[in-house]
Amino acid sequence: MKNTTNQITITYILVSLFLAIIYREVLKYIPTNPLSFNFINDILFIVSSGLLLKYVLYKNDIKNTEIYKKLKNTNNEIKESNERYDIVSKATSDIIWDWKIPEDKMSWNKGIEGIFGYKQEQVGISSKWWFDNIHPEDSIKMSIKLYSFIEQKTEKWQDQYRFKCADGSYKYVLDRGFILKDEKGKSVRMIGAIQDITKQKEEEQRLKLLETVITHTKDSVIITEADLNDGKIPNIVYVNPAFSNTSGYNSEEIIGRSPEIFNGPNSNDLEHQKLINAIKNKEECQVETLSYKKNNDAYWVNFSMLPVYNSDGELSHWVSIQRDISEEKKQEVEKEQLIKELTQNNKDLQQFSYITSHNLRAPLSNLTGLLNLIEDIPIENPELKEILDGFNKSTHLLNDTINDLVKVIIIKDSPSIEKEDLMLKDIFEDVFSQLDFLIGLHKPIIKFDFGEVSFLNTNKSYLESILLNLLTNSIKYKSEIRKLKINITAHQLEDSVVLIFNDNGIGIDLERNKDKIFGLYQRFHDYPDSKGLGLYLVKSQVETMGGTISIESKVNIGTTFTLTFKNK
Repeated sequence: MKNTTNQITITYILVSLFLAIIYREVLKYIPTNPLSFNFINDILFIVSSGLLLKYVLYKNDIKNTEIYKKLKNTNNEIKESNERYDIVSKATSDIIWDWKIPEDKMSWNKGIEGIFGYKQEQVGISSKWWFDNIHPEDSIKMSIKLYSFIEQKTEKWQDQYRFKCADGSYKYVLDRGFILKDEKGKSVRMIGAIQDITKQKEEEQRLKLLETVITHTKDSVIITEADLNDGKIPNIVYVNPAFSNTSGYNSEEIIGRSPEIFNGPNSNDLEHQKLINAIKNKEECQVETLSYKKNNDAYWVNFSMLPVYNSDGELSHWVSIQRDISEEKKQEVEKEQLIKELTQNNKDLQQFSYITSHNLRAPLSNLTGLLNLIEDIPIENPELKEILDGFNKSTHLLNDTINDLVKVIIIKDSPSIEKEDLMLKDIFEDVFSQLDFLIGLHKPIIKFDFGEVSFLNTNKSYLESILLNLLTNSIKYKSEIRKLKINITAHQLEDSVVLIFNDNGIGIDLERNKDKIFGLYQRFHDYPDSKGLGLYLVKSQVETMGGTISIESKVNIGTTFTLTFKNK
């Protein structure tokens, strides 16, 4: 404004001087009174200079008006541009940055706080702050690309990298930049926009992982369109390599076709209709049917159809995960056949056991009777007497063995038994009375501790048999160098009763015999009257009553049996 005033003033002075000289030269030729001349001269000079000043000011006003209009238009354009800039920033949630390269000054919009959590006072004003917050693994690569771009003639740049947030975490960003150059082609300014693509990156990584799984899984994967194709299963849009390996079809042969081509004469029509109905109702479905390969070989397949919905909640595709179960089907048939054979064999063995035990009982009874008669006849021949004694002993052992086998058969043939509430004290008194002779002979120290357990809901005969076997074993396999001690305890454990039998006998070497402890005809000591049936019977009876039994034993230290019964 000051320059304009000076220009007007100088112009006015110069023009006035020019007019004064002109008037002076023109008016000196007019004959008149000197006073009139001076007066007229002054009037003419003032009027002329006034008109001239008015003209100059008029032109200046016109020029100023045009400048004002241009400035106003420019301001309006800048205002509209700023408004558009703010709207775009809000709409895109982008971070806008402006980098004045020669001065190395940067400015950021408010998006830096919304996306990365930095307050304005935390944001640096130079490019150093920008580069310092780029992930170390991305910084060098990004810097090289950026500075290479600045030195080139291209006008656009973009890159992806990780940028640190205010809380120390990192976000993936897409950064785009536009560079401005001066008249010499030197880069002077760069403006860019940063977009948060963390979710896209995570989704991209998840999709890559899913793609890897689908590609390398041994299960067949088929993706179809959403809608039925003329009442048929929707057309295929994707198959994984596993499906091609199983069916013999490559992807080019079946994409765009319906999976109906895998059906054959022995495919299950009911399962097929079940699948069609599920697709109509947009429901998940699982089907097991006979499918056919490209070479018409049949194979059993188990597969599910899962609906896939897009972000708008609309059905977009169906995914089918299929597994060849031909081998499982074959094994299932073999298993059923084996079960039938084993069941029949078991029945045959039971029948054989009944027949054997029944047929042996009659001759054994006769032999026993004859031996009893012979006992009353005096025999003087010592050799014959020895033979008869051995025969008598063997006959009784055979009779005991058959009786034990009958017990085993009865246990195995009775999947359910009658139970009743039994008083532990009474059961043990009955058992001790049956073992009165042995107990009196060996005089063991027996201690009881039943705690708060008074009753046990179980089968009386089985429980007595179990207790007789365990107590008899404790006495039979006692140590010869110390007094036999037997401790019997019982305690409640939730809805079960735990019985513990502990003795200080000769024990069993579990390292050698652990897997054979409860086996049939397993003997662990060289006792002549040991048959190897006791513990087998005990375990069978305990398990028949729904209980469990375990053993702990050490040689020359003792043995502990732990029995657990459901008490209800």
